[in-house]
Amino acid sequence: MHVTVSIAPLVALIAGILILIIPRLLNYIVAIYLILIGILGLWHPGVTV
Repeated sequence: MHVTVSIAPLVALIAGILILIIPRLLNYIVAIYLILIGILGLWHPGVTV
């Protein structure tokens, strides 16, 4: 049996809860997300997240 776990839904859930609790975090969460996606895109050009 092969089980795959995706981290994106977990990160999205945690980010959503944090944004509800502290709305100011939205800017930081979006900025960190964009930076990480950019870095992953540069390291692995063919991989989509």
